[in-house]
Amino acid sequence: MDSANKIWLYDTTLRDGAQREGISLSLEDKIKIARKLDSLGIPFIEGGWPGANPRDVQFFWKLQEEPLKQAELVAFCSTRRPNGTAAQDKMLQAILAAQTLWVTIFGKSWDLHVLEGIQTTLEENLAMIRDTIEYLTSQGRRVIYDAEHWFDGYKKNPVYALSTLETALQAGAEWLVFCDTNGGTLPHEISQIVQEVVTALNITPDDPTSPKLGIHTHNDSGLAVGNSLAAVVEGVRMVQGTMNGYGERCGNANLCTVIPNLQLKMGYSCLDEDELSQLTETSRHISEIVNLAPDEHAPFVGRSAFAHKGGIHVSAVAKNPFTYEHIEPEAIGNQRRIVISDQSGLSNVLSKASHFGIDLNKNDPTCRHILERLKTLESEGYQFEAAEASFELLMREALGQRQQMFELKGFRVHCDMLQGAAEISNAVATIKVRVDGVDLLEVAEGNGPVSALDLALRKALVKFYPEIANFHLVDYKVRILDSGAGTSAKTRVLIESSNGHQHWTTVGVSANILDASYQAVVEGIEYGLLLKDVPSLAGVTN
Repeated sequence: MDSANKIWLYDTTLRDGAQREGISLSLEDKIKIARKLDSLGIPFIEGGWPGANPRDVQFFWKLQEEPLKQAELVAFCSTRRPNGTAAQDKMLQAILAAQTLWVTIFGKSWDLHVLEGIQTTLEENLAMIRDTIEYLTSQGRRVIYDAEHWFDGYKKNPVYALSTLETALQAGAEWLVFCDTNGGTLPHEISQIVQEVVTALNITPDDPTSPKLGIHTHNDSGLAVGNSLAAVVEGVRMVQGTMNGYGERCGNANLCTVIPNLQLKMGYSCLDEDELSQLTETSRHISEIVNLAPDEHAPFVGRSAFAHKGGIHVSAVAKNPFTYEHIEPEAIGNQRRIVISDQSGLSNVLSKASHFGIDLNKNDPTCRHILERLKTLESEGYQFEAAEASFELLMREALGQRQQMFELKGFRVHCDMLQGAAEISNAVATIKVRVDGVDLLEVAEGNGPVSALDLALRKALVKFYPEIANFHLVDYKVRILDSGAGTSAKTRVLIESSNGHQHWTTVGVSANILDASYQAVVEGIEYGLLLKDVPSLAGVTN
């Protein structure tokens, strides 16, 4: 753990990440995230600012009762207030009550913030840093010192900025962390300033007896990850950041990008291999907890990070994945995806067939027929890259492997707008289908036309296919394809379905939104029914 290439990861998702607009974490959310980070192998997890709000106080109490398995839980706080003493500062008493071994204290590095922000003298600011750290260490705490606005402060007044670090070191801080709080510093500036500090403080980065350095960057210039990597090259050994880059304004350094770059590209040790392979799942799990959609195009952990769409790319990847992939996706728990679209070639179709467990040869005329059918449908507005379940059904139909489970004889949907405290759309759907030569007529009521139609169809079919009772709609998306046509515009509908364990997406296109919806609903049900016979269907995600 103390080898020269070891990087100490410090996660601040629970504090800095939670300051992102749109995120509001409950006590239970914070505990779930902390335990997930703990299982990932993150060494330092910042839990929040004890005393700042009741929820953070309760959070630290909960983890006192049931501690994390391997991570150090860290309490966060500012230096004491001006013109007082640390021993009498109630804010620091709350920090001690949290009973964490490690405490992160932030102090002012920039003379502008000292003089105009907290409106005290430069000398008093140094006293605040010294007194706070000395008091906490006297109480048995180990201190990480976050030098707030470090790079801006150093650029304006390097002598004073350095004096704040020297004061923190003399007072007993074990880590000095350079904070790019405004997120405006560029990588070459990070490198130069860290070099100058290493020289000025006579630091030997990999000497265990030498002061240890950290980096904390914000992403306001889109450079938080690059700035963190630049700092590590110059001797920094702690990287602070958040999962998925969450944070105030434009976010913090994204640990989901920092970690694989450091470990797989630069040769540093961040996590064990088995822990690194949990990174993608951890990223997505935390996005679910904070109730934000995952970034499908995020580096490394995004669903599209290893997706291949162009025919030439797919052909090359089939021969050697490194032709278009910079790492093995499995290393960080992701997987390769072959995307089907109007830009596809035979390689895409063959790859997808293999993925679906379908034996298809490039010399088989059916293969080219499938490709031509795909391109025709995509030109009409279908989108199979987002609806792989529909494409698998299309492929099986071309191969004569698609069984007609029922036949639509007709449907009708009636909607009423009920006036009251709020407008309510009440829809009734009537549908007639034939199953095994039997005509069925059913009626169902829903809170909208698609809901009513879906419920009526399931009501008719469940008598023959009981497993349908477990199916439900997860998501419903509508897109107008040719808005210039006004109310005659063609509509594309994507429907995500689930049986409680697996998810799949189907597509429908029509000038009639109900018809498009019906197409997607029907294929969703049909695909779900196939799962019992072909449980490894590739259009399914867990």
